[in-house]
Amino acid sequence: MDYKDLANLIFPDAKEIKYYEEKYPRRELPEGAIVTRFAPSPTGFVHIGGIYQALIAKKLAKQTNGVFFLRIEDTDQKREVENGITGIVNSLVEYGIEQDEGMISENEGKGNYGPYKQSQRKEIYQAYAKYLIEQGKAYPCFCSPEEVDEIRAKQEAAKIRPGYYGVWAKCRNLTVEEMIEKIKAGEKYIVRFKSPGREDRKIKHKDAIKGNVDFPENDQDIVIIKADGLPTYHFAHAIDDHLMGTTHVIRGDEWLSSVPLHLQLFQELGFKAPKYCHIAPVMKNDNGNKRKLSKRKDPEAAVSYYSEVGIPKEAVKEYLLNIANSTFENWRRANKDKSIDEFELQLNKMSVSGALFDMVKLLDVSKIVISKMTAEEVYTNSLNWAKKYDDELAKILEENKEYALKVFGIERGNKKPRKDIAKWSDVKENISYMFKELFEKDNTKYPFQVINEKEDINKILDLYISKYYDENDDKQMWFDKIKELAGELGYAKEVKEFKANPEKYKAHVGDVSTVLRVILTKRTNTPDMYEIMQVLGKEEVIKRLQEGMKNGI
Repeated sequence: MDYKDLANLIFPDAKEIKYYEEKYPRRELPEGAIVTRFAPSPTGFVHIGGIYQALIAKKLAKQTNGVFFLRIEDTDQKREVENGITGIVNSLVEYGIEQDEGMISENEGKGNYGPYKQSQRKEIYQAYAKYLIEQGKAYPCFCSPEEVDEIRAKQEAAKIRPGYYGVWAKCRNLTVEEMIEKIKAGEKYIVRFKSPGREDRKIKHKDAIKGNVDFPENDQDIVIIKADGLPTYHFAHAIDDHLMGTTHVIRGDEWLSSVPLHLQLFQELGFKAPKYCHIAPVMKNDNGNKRKLSKRKDPEAAVSYYSEVGIPKEAVKEYLLNIANSTFENWRRANKDKSIDEFELQLNKMSVSGALFDMVKLLDVSKIVISKMTAEEVYTNSLNWAKKYDDELAKILEENKEYALKVFGIERGNKKPRKDIAKWSDVKENISYMFKELFEKDNTKYPFQVINEKEDINKILDLYISKYYDENDDKQMWFDKIKELAGELGYAKEVKEFKANPEKYKAHVGDVSTVLRVILTKRTNTPDMYEIMQVLGKEEVIKRLQEGMKNGI
């Protein structure tokens, strides 16, 4: 009896690998085209690190006229969650990282290299496992989980490297006859790869991000087919990346130590290995220490968090490219209005040690992104967010669309647009004073600054209403009148006059305009006051100024 008999006994129905090599021919793509994949497991919420990885994979494929596909690695079915694939697909759609091929729902895929779900590729993996057994490069292992635990316990007690290798690989040296006999006797087994490696030899490898690295050779006889007939990640990814034509594997650097095993699998299967590109994890500053963004500790680790607080996906992508490539910030400075699609990502410019995720910086990026939107875009995005998370805001925006567009139009579309909104959940707070029903509910005390005596405030308001307010004034005339008012009441008409002779004046024109700002908005910082007053309209402006005289302090 030989290995072929053993292989036929274990996988009697498996096709020859030639069938699959012909079914999935090499891709015909332009020279230099990169084929990448995003290959998550449907085991829980989508991590922002996953979107980071997918964005990089998609960008590399797109800028080289290559292919980006979504493969679902669901061979660990105990950990799978309901609708896990839907969550992954929806997250990619939401962030505009559309797959050229791959899964598009729980059970559907598009493209000629499917199925793109590993649990549906069982027969393919078994064909290649059969091929390895025929070559004497894989074998059935009859050790029970308890026996494997016992081996590990002995290794730990002896303080030697744990694993199933060398003298510890109990089933490795069984004869073909012994293996066949055990199978026929009904003994349970899994299939292991027979590693040709030796731990005392080194392999040198050039990672596309990390650069030159070397490792001891792999000598572990890893499991390739589990008791349920499904493959392990290590085996499945090698088969899939070969048949699907992956040229670059973009993945987290926690997989870096698996490179010796993966290269060995490709070699023993007779495949050309892809280029490995190990991305440093997204890190967080935690009281001066860097650590990985944690699913348990950090709400911002979940992709859903950004929708909930209303950070636009464009801002998240912009920020992720910022931490992906050291050249992005300068590119953006020189190309303020270009789409990020025009930025060329370079693997060799990626951080080797770990990109620090800074929420403050992300919100700054988001302010800039929102500042470039039209009033209509801000209205639509705010309303869509509010429909999910804030019924009161949604109602106000829907019932006052034309007015809301004017509100969002304040200080928008000019050279220095307003940057007071970082996320859609900020909108209500930032525009509440523009809507009567929200302004009247606001119990904030007027936060007066330099001019804070009731008599002084009332004089300013009374004189402004009776002599200086005219809703038809242009902006220059409006401000000139506030200067005149300031001068009439003994305040400096220019800030520089006040600075030159502070003892001569109680305050200056800026302090006078702050009184008006506070009365009209209950804020000390707002966008342009002239535009605010134009949108509020004469009736509301007068009403608020008069209310201020009565109730100001």
